[in-house]
Amino acid sequence: MKRVAIQGVSGAFHEIAARQYFQGEEIEIVPCNTFKDLFHELENDKELLGIVAIENTIAGSLLQNHNLLRESGCLIVGEHKLRIEHNLAVLPGQKLEDIKEVHSHPIALMQCEDFLDKHKHMKAIENEDTALSAKEVAEKGLKGVGAICSALAAEKYGLEIIAEGIETNKRNFTRFLMVAQPEKAHQMTDINKVDKATLVFTLPHEEGSLSKVLTILSFYKNNLTKIQSLPIIGKEWEYQFYINLTFDDYTRYRQSLDAIRPLVSDFQNMGEYKAQGNAAVQTLTNKKIG
Repeated sequence: MKRVAIQGVSGAFHEIAARQYFQGEEIEIVPCNTFKDLFHELENDKELLGIVAIENTIAGSLLQNHNLLRESGCLIVGEHKLRIEHNLAVLPGQKLEDIKEVHSHPIALMQCEDFLDKHKHMKAIENEDTALSAKEVAEKGLKGVGAICSALAAEKYGLEIIAEGIETNKRNFTRFLMVAQPEKAHQMTDINKVDKATLVFTLPHEEGSLSKVLTILSFYKNNLTKIQSLPIIGKEWEYQFYINLTFDDYTRYRQSLDAIRPLVSDFQNMGEYKAQGNAAVQTLTNKKIG
């Protein structure tokens, strides 16, 4: 049985993403309080997998997780894009007008801003996690308090959903990365099936340095799907560049890496994996976790 570490308690969106990624397989969820704790667990257990949110279509990139992944030495073995649907869950028998406080993660509260604006009698209270909010409402018997959480969390903790799909933007997706220690990652990676990679490197502070790298990657028929710059702590105005690219020819892709190495420094290949296509995203969007 695969064991997968998630950030948050049972019922978190990380768990939903993990179960969809390994659909049809039995997995064991290992809850972790923080993303730092998650990577610490991966360091101590070489067979453990981890799933980490890396970007959201509304909130943008989770910059902290880029750095944690790079520093951990773990490799990406897959990705999963999850449609995020928020619900207002409460102790059974309550109505909307009974709810005076709504607890959830700050990003979840932000993503439900229109709903909260329409129900101004509800005070938004920030919490560490969506599923943890549901758990606390249930375990503490908090009447008059609701949790914005997944349907899975509401079900797990015996709460009643009194408003579903309350997120403002219905095209709200989070991209998660499945990660593992290098030895485990190599066991799971089939180079005949991979078509996507994540790279990180630094560049000299020279005119056209980034353009030269991107031109080479394009020449070798790689498709750049994302570029993210992060400041280097302790080095003012210097940046690391995180790049996602897809490719059809693995050999040419590897040749492109050899071609850019002389132009970059601190180069890391953070993983080669199978990209999740839009058709798969739409299919999984319509599936429910039991």
